Amino acid sequence: MKKILIIEDDISIAELERDYLEINGFEVEIQQRGDKGLQRVLEEDFNLVIIDIMLPGIDGFEICRQIRNNKNTPILMVSAKNEDIDKIRALGLGADDYVTKPFSPSELLARVKAHISRYERLVGGKDVKKGVMEIRGLTIDETSRRVYVNNKEVILTTKEFDLLLFLASNPNRVFTKEEIFERIWGMDSQGDVATVTVHIRKLREKVEENPSEPRFIETIWGVGYRFNIYK
Repeated sequence: MKKILIIEDDISIAELERDYLEINGFEVEIQQRGDKGLQRVLEEDFNLVIIDIMLPGIDGFEICRQIRNNKNTPILMVSAKNEDIDKIRALGLGADDYVTKPFSPSELLARVKAHISRYERLVGGKDVKKGVMEIRGLTIDETSRRVYVNNKEVILTTKEFDLLLFLASNPNRVFTKEEIFERIWGMDSQGDVATVTVHIRKLREKVEENPSEPRFIETIWGVGYRFNIYK
């Protein structure tokens, strides 16, 4: 049975979500404090986490950030706020989806099922033992340092491969240009973060079917880049 954690301080909303999800075959746990909810998701393997933004203890944004620093568990953020800046921030921190209250239980169920299904397809297509990742026609062989798009090999430079492997190994997590530059080039390297933009553009030209509308390497405006496993 799939396990879902709801972190929501409004118990009436949390119980409505729980009841509807349990009727549809999910095991559900509720935490009303942000700090307690974060503790549970870090110590337990849930299939998905539903997080309200405004919470006592720790807000939803911080919970999302800390989860993404440790796990790839699907995250669905919910809020009474219908402001683009909150949606951008939530997605930038690694949330998989954002739903504005009030929403119908059937919409919540549909989104929960979709994100769990997509995550399971990703995990199922990732062969850790052989060091190979296969994601929607993109194959990354870490051992041989070779990359294939729809079974056709594409030639990457050393840094392009390192960049692709780094992003694909941390799916749905947003990294700033500064973070990417530090991870791939190192703090003592010559150059600046502008080289990240150049390498992202070249990488898209090689692995994306349409570089102007990338499926894998997304730009999160005002934040940085992330590897999208769902498109």
